Amino acid sequence: MAELFIGGQKIKAGERRTLDIPLPNLYTHTVVPMTVHVINGRQSGPKIFVCAAIHGDEINGIEIIRRLLQSPALRSIKGTLIAVPIVNIYGFVRHSRYLPDRRDLNRVFPGSDKGSLAGRLASLFFHEIVEQCTHGIDLHTGAIHRDNLPQIRADLNEGEETETLARAFAAPVILNSDVRDGSLRAIAAEHKIPLLVYEAGEALRYDELSIRIGLRGIIRVMRQLGMIRQETAKRKSRLPEPVIARSSYWARSSKSGLLRAMVSLGAKVNKGETLGAVSDPFYLEDDNITAQNSGIIIGKTNLPIVTEGEALFHIARFGKADNAADVVEQYQHEFDPMNEAYEWSETPIV
Repeated sequence: MAELFIGGQKIKAGERRTLDIPLPNLYTHTVVPMTVHVINGRQSGPKIFVCAAIHGDEINGIEIIRRLLQSPALRSIKGTLIAVPIVNIYGFVRHSRYLPDRRDLNRVFPGSDKGSLAGRLASLFFHEIVEQCTHGIDLHTGAIHRDNLPQIRADLNEGEETETLARAFAAPVILNSDVRDGSLRAIAAEHKIPLLVYEAGEALRYDELSIRIGLRGIIRVMRQLGMIRQETAKRKSRLPEPVIARSSYWARSSKSGLLRAMVSLGAKVNKGETLGAVSDPFYLEDDNITAQNSGIIIGKTNLPIVTEGEALFHIARFGKADNAADVVEQYQHEFDPMNEAYEWSETPIV
């Protein structure tokens, strides 16, 4: 296995290091580092990066990476794991999705070392981390006051390997989605680096089910790539294959007011079914929000106060929605924090 250089520091084959890459200081002269964990195996193999908090308020991925780095499965790996728990440290310390200049880091890749703060951070992360890797997993949550069902987002038209890895991750839902200009996924695709985006939970909140599925998924992808040994212990139960949604849409509010949601995350809905009702706080008349097509709720707002046109329910469309609903229900039961039968020997929940 060859040595590699990150932030001007050399990591030898067989070495495990934690590095701090200097970023622009705060205006208070406070030093700001990007902390990077590197496990460089003795044997050659894929180089995968796992990152979280590109949006500074999306914290589920931070806990996923913390547990990943404690996993006994990583004691002997082929290839290299580069883990970055917090990419957007500036947004993280402010409980904010954005950088101090209000730019979205996930819309400025590949960035520029002579550009805005967002551009400089994007450029550094791309050249120091992404460009050195063969594969990547980017961990996200819903935005503030929005909850996402655990799901993998990928462009399944990129190639067979992307779909294979998406299936190996085994989140309950895979959403086939186009890339957005300036996103990490777009620049990875441009450089032929298969990248999965894991979306689960809500900003600024830990969600144990989302964390468990995400942790297991990363380990499964590394197994698929041959980086770690196949699991030898037999599971008491076997989860079904994830279901693929080829499209999705948002049900939006027809007027401003207060929302009473009538469906939960992961629920199956039929075309024409009432999802919720919006009422004026001073009058009794309701406007019902209905499903335009059958599908599964994979995202929803948690805030009752809504404005006209606001996205309320994210619905994924499937060929057979009943089958998809069954798959989602099995995953929710298997990884439910209240389910004492949950067991996965190689990644204890700590």
